[in-house]
Amino acid sequence: MAKSRLNWTKEPWSDSELLECAMVVPETDDTATFTFRAPSGAWFDYQPGQFVTLDLPVPGGNVQRTYTISSSPSRPLSISVTVKAQATSIGTRWMLDHLKPGMKIKAYGPSGIFSSHRHPAKKHLFISAGSGITPMMSMTTWAWDSGEMPDIIFVHAARRPSEILLRKRLEGFADRVPGLKLRFTVEEPDPFQSWPGYQGRLSQIMLGLMAPDYLEREVFCCGPEPFMQAVREMLVSLGFDMAHYHQESFGAPVKSEADAPVIDDVVPDAGAGAEIAFSRSGKTVPCAETDTVLGVAKRSGLNIPSGCTFGLCGTCKVKKTAGEVHMVHNGGISDEDIAEGWILACCSNPLGKVTVEV
Repeated sequence: MAKSRLNWTKEPWSDSELLECAMVVPETDDTATFTFRAPSGAWFDYQPGQFVTLDLPVPGGNVQRTYTISSSPSRPLSISVTVKAQATSIGTRWMLDHLKPGMKIKAYGPSGIFSSHRHPAKKHLFISAGSGITPMMSMTTWAWDSGEMPDIIFVHAARRPSEILLRKRLEGFADRVPGLKLRFTVEEPDPFQSWPGYQGRLSQIMLGLMAPDYLEREVFCCGPEPFMQAVREMLVSLGFDMAHYHQESFGAPVKSEADAPVIDDVVPDAGAGAEIAFSRSGKTVPCAETDTVLGVAKRSGLNIPSGCTFGLCGTCKVKKTAGEVHMVHNGGISDEDIAEGWILACCSNPLGKVTVEV
């Protein structure tokens, strides 16, 4: 019987030991998975969803870059990170161009508080975009390896189907366990390839179709901050208990609870007073922040044409000439219209005094 090259020890790896690159697997353009092992044979002890910091010897001096671990501690003989280079990347670009099997680098960690281990639940909803998929991959692999049927709805947003990282591996899991449901949405399909999945920006309607029982699930979200803010706004407007929402930015992973940034989203307050001035009708009506412009108009005997009433059709678009509103729509208005002051009355909540042309 052939013996392993390494004699695995009973001790977990510590960051006093260099990591040896064991394998490099290309994923997409400018993206690859790097697998490391400990030359001493030490194993890796961490929680799925945590990150590691790599000390990279780039020209001009070493830089430290933090990457979420895309492998799972249920497979402890190695550790992997899946990295994507951006236009301004320095460390990641060096890894893609120069880091090869056999090379050794310094690493620190693992660290982080973003993990399903810290918030056990029977049902999970993972929501990610871009390389924010990596901690979800780690947590999903753990669930797969546990030997129990998972209950995970995995929602991921990407620019194109070809840019969905780790897609084949996830589909391999989902093909074997019906408790893992994959829901992908893309901005546009790849040329000359059909796309049977969702298309367009993730919205309330789309989320409701993907995960009808979202109110019952523990939610983990990772991606660019604008994406995560949009997800938070969707969930708040849908009545989700945000005590069951957890997030990690792939730009700045959090090491401890004390380091976690304060989420200071605008959330309409039922106890806060507001006022809507309908300039063409000459009416000014007091209301609460949780009222919609459409609802206040109807109660005041004013007619704003409307259709779907959840920000999709765009029928209730009106011009706002003063004040601020909190609007969570479902694609019924363009960014250009919003910049010019237009709002959808059905999903706009007044923040203080607002004037609209009605």
